[in-house]
Amino acid sequence: MNIRYSEKIKELLRESKLSVTDTRTKILELFFKTKGALEHHNFEKLDGATFDRVTVYRTLQTFLDKGIIHKIPSTDTSIHYALCKDCSEDHHDDHHIHFKCQHCDNTLCLEGIAIPAIQLPQGYTADNVEVIVSGLCPNCK
Repeated sequence: MNIRYSEKIKELLRESKLSVTDTRTKILELFFKTKGALEHHNFEKLDGATFDRVTVYRTLQTFLDKGIIHKIPSTDTSIHYALCKDCSEDHHDDHHIHFKCQHCDNTLCLEGIAIPAIQLPQGYTADNVEVIVSGLCPNCK
């Protein structure tokens, strides 16, 4: 494991009341190393270790439940995941815009850009607003 991330990962797992396992550690290390969101298939083979789909799915679901990561919707059937900044086990606070590059297919969280207020018709209540902007990232432009 990368020493740079080792202590951060251990601390994050302990704060979330999760045991430090090889699978959890390797999956979180990939999140820390990667700029942008990840898909399920990115986790199946890490650093020479092979993880079955069920183990990866359960680990990602545990991280979602604990507020460590959040889901990013996509226009296709894939699900992307990214590290949370200010979430907790009881509340996901991922109110930011996501950007998907049409060329390199990378999906990024754009922090600091406010989601515009949405006026719903009377009687409707929003629990969650997800905004995905697509186009070209600075590297592909």
